[in-house]
Order: sequence, then structure tokens, then C-alpha cells
Amino acid sequence: MDEQWRADLAGWGIPEEIAAKAPVDPWGYSPARFAERTDRALADPEGPTLTRVAEALPRGGSVLDVGAGSGAASLPLAANLGELIAVDPSAAMLAELTSRAARLGVPTRIVNGRWPDVAAETPVADVAVAAHVVYNVPDLSGFLTELSAHARRRVVLELTERHPMSWLNPLWQHFHGITRPARPTVHDVIATAEALGHEVRHERRLAPLTRFADLDELAESACRRLCLGRDRADEVIATVIELDMWPVPRDQWFTLWWESM
Repeated sequence: MDEQWRADLAGWGIPEEIAAKAPVDPWGYSPARFAERTDRALADPEGPTLTRVAEALPRGGSVLDVGAGSGAASLPLAANLGELIAVDPSAAMLAELTSRAARLGVPTRIVNGRWPDVAAETPVADVAVAAHVVYNVPDLSGFLTELSAHARRRVVLELTERHPMSWLNPLWQHFHGITRPARPTVHDVIATAEALGHEVRHERRLAPLTRFADLDELAESACRRLCLGRDRADEVIATVIELDMWPVPRDQWFTLWWESM
């Protein structure tokens, strides 16, 4: 199962000859955009992931947020948080989280690194959460095993039903002649967790927001992800319209959770 997950995930890599021509990093991200998502979550805390973390969190308890970003999956619980342990490989993301945690009065311990590489230096918490992380994890069993070992009460995951870059599949075929894989999916994550002995429960919902506000925003993202120059944005928009890809359907989000053993 682990080998299949690793192979399926590797299928989402960008061929070297295409990546070499990319004008910007196709895997890049904007800390500011993640911070906007966190601010929306703070203004309107909702959804099954926060609910499942909150119901297992004792008042004044601790949360381990792995792949924390700027804290969207944990900081909205500030009123009940005694400590937030935030793990992320991006110092810029953690800086966004730290500034918000300070304003909310949440004691925060920062671990700058990739999970599970930094598991040995990370404290155990009452609840562990990892939101929109697992599709970046080649060793899924190792990731989940260490996550469970660091949670006294519950583990909560949030992820899209399919790989989050799946919306680009028709464009990869059009611009590069590449057919993207159909896996892995959330069902592979559930199967892996169950194989580790966990009784996994899950809840599905539509993503709370559309992926893009307008076609210009879509084109900017697509050009970066497809390793195309910004000068091809109009071509991307025309192709999206021709292929009937607009508006981009909202993703299906899943919340998975299990109790610590």
C-alpha cells in the first residue's frame, strides 16, 4: 500500500524538461494568500474539521498542528487553547501564524521543519491536526504513525477528495500532452490509516469558497503551475472557456478522524 501511494504521488511530478523552462517555481505558494484564508477562518470559524478538533480538546488543552501554515486549522480554537504546537517547513508561514497567535493570546511553540522528520523534537498534544498536507507526503504510513503517537486523544485530517491539482488536468493535456493520474485519493488515505489499526470516521463537504475569484486569477495560477510564462495568460483563459472549465467546480473536502489508541 505504501509503495502504491508513493508511486501514485510521484505521478504528479513535473517532467524535468518542462520544469527546466518554468519562469517561476511551479510549486511556489503565497504566504499572504494562506494568511487570508486564516483570517477568514478566524472571522467565521466553521466546518467539521474545527468541530472534530474542538470536541476532543479539553479547555486549556493543546493542539499539534502539522503543516500548520498560518494557522487556519487551529487558531480559530483560540478560546480553548492552552498551547498550540505549530510544525511547518516554511519560516514565512510560521511568522504569519506567530503574529496572529500573539494577537489572540495563544501560547505557541514553533517547530520549523518537515513532518515526520521533526517528530522527535515535537511534544505530544491532546489533539493532532493536519489540514491539506498529506498529498505532499511520500511516506504516508510514517507520517500518520508519528501523528498518532503525538496525540493523546484524537487525530484529525482535512484534505480534498482528489489531488488538489486535479483541476488542471485538462490543461496539462492541452498544453503539454500529459495525462495526469487519477490517484491517490482520500480513499487511499483512509485505507492506509485503517491498515495501521485506526477506526477512521469521515465527513464530506463542499469547499467553503470557490477556488478563484475570476479568470485572471485562474490564469495566473495556471501559468505558474503549468510552467508557462505570464504572456500566455490570454491563451490559458481561451482554453479554459473552450474546454468548459469555468467556473471551476468547488472541491470536495473530507475531514477524517480517529481516536488515539
